Amino acid sequence: MQVNDQIDFVRQHIKKNKLRVFMTILAATMGTAFLIVLASVGFGIHDTLRNEILDNRLINQIEVYSSEMDLAKVEKLKKREHVKAVVFRQSVSINQQSELDGFIGSHNMTVTEFQEEAKAGFALQEGRLPENEYEVVVGNDFAENLIELNTVDREAEPSTYKGSLIGKQFTYKMGLYEEKELFPEKITLTIVGVAKEPAKDWIMDFNIYADAAIMPDLTRIFTSHVDDENSELFYGNVNVYAENLENVTAVSKALKDEGYSVYSIADQLEQLDVFFLAFKAGLVFVGTIAILIASIGIFNTMTMAVTERTREIGVMKAIGASPKLIQRLFLMESAWIGILGTIIAVIISYGVSFIANMVLPIIVSAALGEEEIASMDITFSIIPWQLVIIASAISITVAMISGWRPARKATKIDVIQALRQEL
Repeated sequence: MQVNDQIDFVRQHIKKNKLRVFMTILAATMGTAFLIVLASVGFGIHDTLRNEILDNRLINQIEVYSSEMDLAKVEKLKKREHVKAVVFRQSVSINQQSELDGFIGSHNMTVTEFQEEAKAGFALQEGRLPENEYEVVVGNDFAENLIELNTVDREAEPSTYKGSLIGKQFTYKMGLYEEKELFPEKITLTIVGVAKEPAKDWIMDFNIYADAAIMPDLTRIFTSHVDDENSELFYGNVNVYAENLENVTAVSKALKDEGYSVYSIADQLEQLDVFFLAFKAGLVFVGTIAILIASIGIFNTMTMAVTERTREIGVMKAIGASPKLIQRLFLMESAWIGILGTIIAVIISYGVSFIANMVLPIIVSAALGEEEIASMDITFSIIPWQLVIIASAISITVAMISGWRPARKATKIDVIQALRQEL
């Protein structure tokens, strides 16, 4: 029997039982679509959480914690293999005040090495990085924390600084919180850059980023007013930047082996990926149950097909059709049901995913009464090509397995008994 004849054999039976075959295809479609849509939720949540973690963070950054960190250890870290930059940021721990053109504000100063910051990719909204100890970069929200002196003691809405900050000079003073007074010494600083706005709206950056060369001046002012040897002017943290993502794990492990406490986004992402791998596998398993339920319909359809075509099978065997050919004919029919159901299911799944991502944020915001949620970057459903392949393979395989038993039954039909059947 030629291939065309085999296809005609399958097509004739499908035409003869349109309604039954249609309902079987519908069941296969629903099962496969349920698997894809259900698993797509896992992919959507995973993608949303990854983007949330990576937002405004560097994937090759490793935070290093040590109570005994000093410049000598930082220099050793810079010489390590696969390390691109080591940023040692030290923040001033006492009261601070800035004054610019009749406006005052409380801003925290952070001193750092801008050569290393440049290697790490310090992001600027405008301007440039400092080149000496009296040039600084200010946080994106620096101006919002500057209040006009004339409105400080008024009950009216305080007036904040407006206008460009690049090139502006301001005075910086320090003091002790307990004494509630500032030291008389002033340092005049020039703003040469403004840091890039944080990705998250709720993060406010009021910092002053100064070069580490200013530390001697700050230390001299501090020690001239504080005699307590236990008082520290600076507290710091170290960020190590690996050359690329592939080296993050190796550098982190080496630092841990040396006794450092470290944290990196790569470690967190690795744990997140492991969790969601298990979570998505669970969703695929649950979705597969729906396909297995649909396979009962395929099994019944194919069993009835064998029963109804017993005489035809007998005739085919009588004229020399092999058992393998007969089995192949019925497997082709069950595979056709699985393939057609899978194609329709994929189309429906993409449509459901698109509608869910468009409508669900609106529904959630309406239910919670928060307009901000509708504009949040949340993805409820993502259907990657890998999921489509997995779902298609499961659906078609289950359809073939469901048709295998009836197909085997067809090969065992006795020719004499089949030919005795009434038309």
